[in-house]
Amino acid sequence: MTRRPVLGVTMGDAAGTGPEIVAKAWALPEIKERMALLVIGDAAVMREALEITRVVGQVTAIADVSEARFAPDALDVLDLHNIDRARLVRGQVSPMAGKAAYEYIAKAVELATAGRIAAIVTSAISKEALNAAGYHYAGHTEVLAELTGAESVTMMLVGGHMRVSHVSTHCSLREAIARVKKERILAVIRLTDRALRRMGLPHPRIAVAGLNPHASEGGLFGDEEATEIRPAVDAARAEGLNVEERILPPDTVFYRMNAGEFDVVVAMYHDQGHIPLKLVAFDEGVNVTLGLPIIRTSVDHGTAFDKAGQGTARAGSMVAALRLAAQMVMTD
Repeated sequence: MTRRPVLGVTMGDAAGTGPEIVAKAWALPEIKERMALLVIGDAAVMREALEITRVVGQVTAIADVSEARFAPDALDVLDLHNIDRARLVRGQVSPMAGKAAYEYIAKAVELATAGRIAAIVTSAISKEALNAAGYHYAGHTEVLAELTGAESVTMMLVGGHMRVSHVSTHCSLREAIARVKKERILAVIRLTDRALRRMGLPHPRIAVAGLNPHASEGGLFGDEEATEIRPAVDAARAEGLNVEERILPPDTVFYRMNAGEFDVVVAMYHDQGHIPLKLVAFDEGVNVTLGLPIIRTSVDHGTAFDKAGQGTARAGSMVAALRLAAQMVMTD
């Protein structure tokens, strides 16, 4: 048995760089010392990933978590045997790889829900491959919500000392505007507060971004701030949450967080939150799903099909996701 937290790492899309990134992260002494990794994926693909990245070690294929030994020179892979190497072409969208990626996530949720692993860390999947395989989801967040039965979830990005949660994520801008409603905003503020407490911040300072330019400039550029965002902020403050009273203009609030005034910003839609965080912490960004009954972190990038098989993909985001998952397990 190991006293290190056991993190279940989904391999991601086998045709992308996910397996290589997992291999590079596992090779780091810091990772091996602080946590035990159980890769949920395909052992043959992971063996090739070690070869491609020139990571020294071997892959041990196992059929159950109880077989894992977490030895420093052997990467334990819970092998689902769902990739036919003869049919897999790196760098190309594959329904086979999309189906396999979904099955890795489903197995990880099963194990985490049963308490057999402490948290899930996911590598990148291809939304196109996922949908080509018949799984019609916008991404990881929606898959995880359905598999766990979570009623209210959202995405938080973490990079360096910046954190951003989102009222909406993968939808059109027109739909994102329609989703700016008091009930949803308040739910996201609550989820955000709860998550930061699990990350070790007992009294997180929460800022809420406006939807419109200049946070509507007193109603000149829209009324969502007054009709939906203001009531949500007031309700959160009435509950005792440490939320900035002012609804802050989206063109300055992220600068102010980066300067240390706030611990997190609640953004109204995907790009409002993603662009500033990725500008500051592109290689170390982590995606955290809030509202799940389990801990889940992820890389904050795609499959990088154009780099698959070259061994050049950077593992910084995966390393950061592993660190954050381990931290959340220890403070949970």
